[in-house]
Amino acid sequence: MVRLFRRTPTARGRRGIERQGRIIDERIGGALAAGRGRSRSDGGAGEALGDEGRAATTLVGRRVELAQILDAVDAGRSGPRAMLLLGEAGTGKTALLAAAARHGREVGSLVLSARGCAAEAEQPFAVLHQLLVPLLPKAGDLPGHQRQALEAAFGVVPATPGHDRKSLRVAVLNLLAGVSRHRPVLLIVDDVRHVDRDSLDVLGFAMRRLTTEAVTVLLAARGHTAPEVPDLPVLSLAPLSRREAARLLDAQPEPPAGRARIDLLEQAAGNPLAIIELCRAAREAPTGGGPPQTLRIQEMFADRSRALPAATQRLILYAAASPDQENLQTIMAAAGAGADLGMWAPAEDAGLIGISGGRVGFRHPLVRTAAYDGAPAHLRQRAHTDLAAVLGAEPERRAWHLAAARTGTDESVAAALEDTAELAGRRGGFFATARALERSAECSPDPRDRARRYAKAIRAVQNAGDPSWARELYGKVAALTRDPGPLGVAACGAGTALSLFGRQREAFEALTRHPPADGTTSLSLAAAAGAVAYQSGLPEMRRSLPGLLDRTERKDGDTPDADSSYAGLTEAGAADAVRAVVLAEADPVTHAPPLLRRLGRRRKPARPPTGLAETARLHAIAAIAWLADETDLCVTTFRQAYDLLRVHGSIGVGARSFVPMASALVDSGRWTEADELLEEAATLAAVHQWSHVQVDVAALRATLRGLRGRTGGEPPDDPVWTAVGLEENRATRAHLLRAAGTAAMAAGDLDEAFRHFRRLFDEDGVPAHYFLSPRSVVDLALVAQRTGRREEAAPVLAAVRDAVGDRPTSRMTLLLHHAAALAGAPRDAEHHFRLAAVNPAGDQWPVARAQARLHYAQWLRRKRRPLEARPLLSAALETFVRLGAEGLADEARGELRASGVAASPSRADPLSGLTAQQQQIVRLAARGLRNREIAEQLMLSPRTVSSHLYNVYPKLGVSSRHQLRDLFEDR
Repeated sequence: MVRLFRRTPTARGRRGIERQGRIIDERIGGALAAGRGRSRSDGGAGEALGDEGRAATTLVGRRVELAQILDAVDAGRSGPRAMLLLGEAGTGKTALLAAAARHGREVGSLVLSARGCAAEAEQPFAVLHQLLVPLLPKAGDLPGHQRQALEAAFGVVPATPGHDRKSLRVAVLNLLAGVSRHRPVLLIVDDVRHVDRDSLDVLGFAMRRLTTEAVTVLLAARGHTAPEVPDLPVLSLAPLSRREAARLLDAQPEPPAGRARIDLLEQAAGNPLAIIELCRAAREAPTGGGPPQTLRIQEMFADRSRALPAATQRLILYAAASPDQENLQTIMAAAGAGADLGMWAPAEDAGLIGISGGRVGFRHPLVRTAAYDGAPAHLRQRAHTDLAAVLGAEPERRAWHLAAARTGTDESVAAALEDTAELAGRRGGFFATARALERSAECSPDPRDRARRYAKAIRAVQNAGDPSWARELYGKVAALTRDPGPLGVAACGAGTALSLFGRQREAFEALTRHPPADGTTSLSLAAAAGAVAYQSGLPEMRRSLPGLLDRTERKDGDTPDADSSYAGLTEAGAADAVRAVVLAEADPVTHAPPLLRRLGRRRKPARPPTGLAETARLHAIAAIAWLADETDLCVTTFRQAYDLLRVHGSIGVGARSFVPMASALVDSGRWTEADELLEEAATLAAVHQWSHVQVDVAALRATLRGLRGRTGGEPPDDPVWTAVGLEENRATRAHLLRAAGTAAMAAGDLDEAFRHFRRLFDEDGVPAHYFLSPRSVVDLALVAQRTGRREEAAPVLAAVRDAVGDRPTSRMTLLLHHAAALAGAPRDAEHHFRLAAVNPAGDQWPVARAQARLHYAQWLRRKRRPLEARPLLSAALETFVRLGAEGLADEARGELRASGVAASPSRADPLSGLTAQQQQIVRLAARGLRNREIAEQLMLSPRTVSSHLYNVYPKLGVSSRHQLRDLFEDR
């Protein structure tokens, strides 16, 4: 629900609307016509590559840096500009310089480039010659002694005993200044650390004096400390974010999936070159197994590594063989090196490793790969055996090294790894648990044990939120056994994976195909099927859910399967909550409100449970609250669940709940928190290739941008909008249509907005998605009123009234009154407006409440009752300004002026500038909780709570808890 009045969209806004509308139309039309839709791959949508091929991929995640560099190149037309790029090898310095050179040529600059070389670092003026040799024909314009000094330095003429460096410096300065008077000059020097000192001396002299000429200088150097060059603005290239690293990986040919994908991203640590080369190595690995072909990677560091003493190379191998970078003492003991740290010195001097805090760290991610894969197989095996021998007191790490040293199966090693997985699971380390269980299965000689351990690994992978890996493991279980127990657990992981890939029909079939062995496994399958049914929006799936729940009832003598994904559901009523959410997903109108009330009446245990059982219970209650339109309870409960997950470092369990949570935050006016959650969800969706979540997040961001009244942003990239088949992902379709309609309304194109909102319902007005479509009924009614299409909206309003039943939720009651006031019978408009704008229940949804007041006030003003409209407009304006809904605030101000009131600026939301965690702390403090109580509730330390309050008080303009309470009285 966004702005009401019609205005002419800007040219850029109009282009964005048209493009976004075309994307939506083509995708929805194609999906519905074909009756199906598939992602181009099982992963997310990667960034399309341009004509530059591989070079373009290195610029993924460098948009901000590239913009700064190109700005410097453009600014060189009006004055000198200089910049120093710093970053480790492979971070994209050379690619950015190449992009700057291309841009410089495109805008008409003369581009002069050079690169330092270690072999020429001792040769005087080597780089200066590379850089300026194209300008030698211009040297004839210089005074004789300067020309002679320049030609002598370049070896064109013999050097004379009397020539001095000052003449050379001045000659270069005058040469560049003279050329720049006719054409801007761009000087680019890469690898500055290998530039000879004579060249640096002359270039530094010139840079310090080129204060008015159109000369831009771009330098690049390895590392993060500036070399000996004049003081320049520094642009440091940090590792790519997890999201951008995933995008770069997806841009490579045949990127790995599953565990290999996660391992590669972790090993690369955000280094673009490492991502590209490790992907290449994985792609070229022998099909029959064995280590990847890493000869290219080894050659990158060959010169430095071959020069090391044999003892140092041995130490580096032992360090590389340690997956968690064992402490220094362990590595040296395993290698038999004693306590002499001097053995590491050659490697430190070569820039290969660094020692700090009793640990060994590799300077570049590829150094570790080169050191390990470059060693003969028998030396790698010996390293793991020696490391296992000194780790007798640490069974977790010892088991890994024993497994790495084995060439076949070994039940003792498999059992040790399974025990290791149990320890990791109790700590909540789901990725570590999954890795250990998968390796345990690989070491298992008995196929039944192998299948059982793979199934347990799927459970951990499902908790970690990685669908590609779960699908891989499912294939292994299905090939090993027909036992319904492991197959049921595996099917749960496979179904969840297919759903996150956007393949809902396949997911539902996978979840309902295998007869489960016990009630808890059945419940895990039913819970996953309920989520699939909600995402798909397909009636036939929802009708099947009650039957699936009938299979979850435990029979006498049944014992929970320890390997079930919900083995702990009997704890603290978690199973009841999960059963309830499946019923609510099947029929929210009938089941969600009463089930939520029943769960709320349950007595809380004296000691609240923790772990996955409590996480499952909280997620279920929050989902039911979402379906029952209890938005505040939904947000609060999801927050509690996420806090538990973050303690365990695995928010991936919440993959399917991010979109409902973000939607609830948007609807309840918590937009800053929504921004943070959507950013986190976008990162996880890119890393783990949650296809439909990527699309949903993009759509919600576009919706939020429209609600804020911003029309300048471009719609999401085409691949993101078209990554899933919309006919079987009706929830995603609803999010996309709402986003497109909201963007059109923000730009003032109400005809376009009507077209999008109307497609949330079929020809007879029946909601396309049984839950999400009715929540946009006011949007449709609003644009129908403004475009003279009341009659076209009438069947939709009638169908929505039928869909929500005789006892709709408070939210749907308010929305239906609001819609009826806008597009219903004119004689009943005031009655419906009053019910929509006055009911206190509407305070949960401040945007909708403020819009109802705005629309009611507009109706009153048209009826020549401005005095009654003014308080409604003032209240609406305060809400819009507080939330940051700029377009709606402007509209409310205009209405106030028209009603005879000079609208004064309203105060913005004081919490909007705080992080989500700071907002939680402030809210609890305002309720009177002490620091220790807040810390216990949020699982923080009291010192952290105190620090946050100390920092936020000045931002809020308060100095005590009492003032915090006053701050919240009006909220």
